[in-house]
Amino acid sequence: MNDRWIDLHTHSTASDGSLTPLELIRYAAEKNLRAMALTDHDCVDGLDEAVAEGERLGIEVIPSVELSADHSGGTMHILGFFVDRRNEGFCGRLRRLQEARRERNPKIIEKLQGQGLKITYDEVVSASGGGQVGRPHFAKVLVQKGYVSSMQEAFERYLKKGAPGYVEKFRFSPQEAISAIHEAGGVAVLAHPFTLYKDTTAAIDPLLAGLSGIGLDGIEVIYSTYSPDQARYYQELADKHHLLPSGGSDFHGAHKPGIDLGIGQGRLKVPFELLEPLRKKARGYAVSSHTG
Repeated sequence: MNDRWIDLHTHSTASDGSLTPLELIRYAAEKNLRAMALTDHDCVDGLDEAVAEGERLGIEVIPSVELSADHSGGTMHILGFFVDRRNEGFCGRLRRLQEARRERNPKIIEKLQGQGLKITYDEVVSASGGGQVGRPHFAKVLVQKGYVSSMQEAFERYLKKGAPGYVEKFRFSPQEAISAIHEAGGVAVLAHPFTLYKDTTAAIDPLLAGLSGIGLDGIEVIYSTYSPDQARYYQELADKHHLLPSGGSDFHGAHKPGIDLGIGQGRLKVPFELLEPLRKKARGYAVSSHTG
């Protein structure tokens, strides 16, 4: 039995992680991971570099993405595994999401400045290291300037939904996000379902029924911050709604302290056996995307 584990939820500087794609794959080699998915937000810019380094180091890098979907209750993110990163239609959809981010960012600056915070967009761009600018980069600057003591405090006080610096942006509907992933030959998996609703988990069950009905393939049943009870509950929901299980750390490097690659908060273990059913499912979409 192979004791090497996998991690199907990670981020690089192409979106809001602190390690470059190259650094991330090299760190995965240090952690003895057998396979990993690079799931940057709304972009696939880091995948060529990551896949090439994975081949060099003997680590399977699954070309992936994490899409934000419109959801009124809380936050919905959908992971796409085994996507064709060169699919023209898919890349066009991603460019639309990236443009929405670019349109939002100056508005966040205006709101933060309206709170009396001396912060400029150039400072935030510099914090991004040249990658796609996102809220963690705003948070990083707020920490650097001493307005808050941590990234978490920056989100709680200024950047989370409902906070004074938060600005809504365009998102796909869940059906559009799932369809985009399928059209690129990928498999669609709901990430960290606990973010769907702030105050209750009861609504997740019927929501999953609806998402399964429009093509959702899987759900993240292993995650850095899950309690054992949560993990069991999400596995039960996966079984009930015939969804494939997935798992990952949601590693962001220094931008999410306390979450380490492959092990999360120290006890995360995502078995390699979860990968093959996802791969098999994706093969079916890849065939249909080339023949449809």
